[in-house]
Amino acid sequence: MLHVTVPDIVIAAAAVIVVLGFVFFIGGRRGGRALRHRLGALASRLGADPPSREPKTVEESLAHLERATDRAVEAVHEASSETIRIRRALDALPQAVLIRDERGETVFSNNNALTLMSGRHGDALAAQAVEELLESTRIGATEERTLELYGPPRRTLVVRTESIDNGSRVLGVMAVIDDVSERRRLEGIRRDFVANVSHELKTPMGAVGLLAETLLSETEPQVAQRLAERIHTEAFRISRVIDDLLDLSRIENEESPPREPVLVNLVMAEAAERVRAAAEQLNVRVVLDEPDPPVAVLGDRRQLTSAVYNLLENAVKFSYEGSDVGCTGMVKGDEVLIEVSDQGVGIPARDLERIFERFYRVDQGRSRSTGGTGLGLAIVRHVAANHRGSVHVESREGEGSTFTLRLPLQARSDM
Repeated sequence: MLHVTVPDIVIAAAAVIVVLGFVFFIGGRRGGRALRHRLGALASRLGADPPSREPKTVEESLAHLERATDRAVEAVHEASSETIRIRRALDALPQAVLIRDERGETVFSNNNALTLMSGRHGDALAAQAVEELLESTRIGATEERTLELYGPPRRTLVVRTESIDNGSRVLGVMAVIDDVSERRRLEGIRRDFVANVSHELKTPMGAVGLLAETLLSETEPQVAQRLAERIHTEAFRISRVIDDLLDLSRIENEESPPREPVLVNLVMAEAAERVRAAAEQLNVRVVLDEPDPPVAVLGDRRQLTSAVYNLLENAVKFSYEGSDVGCTGMVKGDEVLIEVSDQGVGIPARDLERIFERFYRVDQGRSRSTGGTGLGLAIVRHVAANHRGSVHVESREGEGSTFTLRLPLQARSDM
């Protein structure tokens, strides 16, 4: 709470009491000079300027005091309104703000500061650190400290404390606590992304260079043929990484893609057709179970097809030879569910929370041998978010995985 001292109100109240007492006294000392001086002094204490001429009667002094009282009351109202505005503005800040006076008593805490200072577990550690910084700042220091709270969820707080003075003496101390967790997380993702892109491109580019150098000096036709095939494979891998990066960049930039009715049955059929060649090469059968009657969602057909294709491609690559990959569409409540399931290697529980990150691979060696770029599931997540939907996974290692893309239902169709 913000404690506001308003001595003007006390003075005004005292003036009213004095005036009321003097009302009964005026009859006998109507023109008393001492009384007029006392009334003038009260007006001065209320901040009034001296009158242009000295009052000749008590009535004139009272009128001057009344005007001074009115101005004082108006000033108090303005100060109160200003205080409320400042408090509301500070409450709206994302940072926690706490102010203490020169005695160390809290005179203001915005809503975020109240939550932080009265919290438990990780917040209790943050509150203790804030207390220590406030105490050290109160004796003249200005400090800043970064707190790492390991949660869950993990959080990073930056606490800054600074003394408040009027130029001649310290009036108190202020603490600002800024939660930079999301900023740090994004910075980490950016660093990982740059490192991963560099690695993903450097490895095949290095291989292409070495293979080309060997090919230049190779005279054996069969060996040269194998080297050329390897160069083609690595070049295709580079092309896939670049294509997926461009797709991901485009999808991220289209946070609100063009929205039109898109038939889910058509999206599933197109995605299955795109992955069919890869499935036949690995002897994996793609089984479609389209919703009946057909249903539609609002969205971008290209993005939705890309999402389902990436789920199917992922399932095919990690399935055992001769197994089936299912793609099922259904309506559940006000959502359309597209489930892609496989009977493949599955995903360890420790990796389930990270598989939608860019370039994250559960099995680095197997992923590269299957030609994966590590961007497919990141694309699926962004497509789902762009369409106000979500994507979930259930998996057990060695038993296969089921990915579910949830999208808001638009309409049923008899097409």
